[in-house]
Amino acid sequence: MTSLSLLELVRVRQGSDAAAALNNARDVAAHAEALGYTRIWIAEHHNMAGIASAATSIVVAHIASGTSTIRVGAGGIMLPNHSPYVIAEQFGTLERLFPGRIDLGLGRAPGTDQIAARAMRRAPNASEFFPQDVLELQAFLAEPAEGQAIVAVPAAGTNVPLWILGSSTFGAILAAELGLPYAFASHFAPDLLLPALETYRNRFKPSAQLGRPCAMAGINVIAADTDAEAKRLATTQQMSVADIFTGKRGLSKPPIDDIETYWSFDQKAQALRLLARSVVGSVGTVRAGLQAFVDETKVDEVMIVSDVFDHQTRLRSLELIAEAMAVS
Repeated sequence: MTSLSLLELVRVRQGSDAAAALNNARDVAAHAEALGYTRIWIAEHHNMAGIASAATSIVVAHIASGTSTIRVGAGGIMLPNHSPYVIAEQFGTLERLFPGRIDLGLGRAPGTDQIAARAMRRAPNASEFFPQDVLELQAFLAEPAEGQAIVAVPAAGTNVPLWILGSSTFGAILAAELGLPYAFASHFAPDLLLPALETYRNRFKPSAQLGRPCAMAGINVIAADTDAEAKRLATTQQMSVADIFTGKRGLSKPPIDDIETYWSFDQKAQALRLLARSVVGSVGTVRAGLQAFVDETKVDEVMIVSDVFDHQTRLRSLELIAEAMAVS
């Protein structure tokens, strides 16, 4: 059976603040755990007023401390922003605190704008060294070699499971070459989903971590009691994506009755292209949409983005998604 997981963006809502977003994220994780979701991942973003997950490893700890069985991880750490040694220390520490529950997804995008990238003191070409950085990080998480001069304490020997994230065939090739599981960000970059999955499976080489290909794909899913209500709830995400193209990124907005009054023709076209991999509707609609997605992609795991403004309504969406996938 295809596993069901959740990507948590830690959205800050209008009329609320970052502290509430962080506590809501932990509440969401506990709710997802009770519903049978496999894992919850936190995305690294910087310099975005509407997302409170910049200190990703700290948010992972916050969520893991409020749950007991669900896997918790980064989806992902944007490795060019960081020293592999420091990330090994952070996630190795998390593994010591929450053994058997920590994942480390790795991406090579900056997760921010150029101003914030400069503020993080990373070289402009840091992403070019992503494959080497992954190998370095993997080595720091492994058992240290005899006489090894520098050891990531207390991370050494934890072998935190690594995932490669991507929105193109680059990540697919790297994940296949290293024998690592692969997660495709089709919830916002749908264009190359199928070619990337095919590339990953065809090129996969078994490794100590993974003996066969393991692929995950992201999809936007908003569920409600009726199709009409779900479509209304979806306007929150549609407005957020439309705002990307106007430079007006801000706090998460409450849903509106008519999205056509919000966006221009061009913004609509661009937003709907990015949100092409979305399922919005009642349980029946979501069940059919998710089944079609799994049938098309043959992924081992589906990672849901359910961007709903109201917290309790979002919890209800996750319940209905679980019901649609027959998780619980």
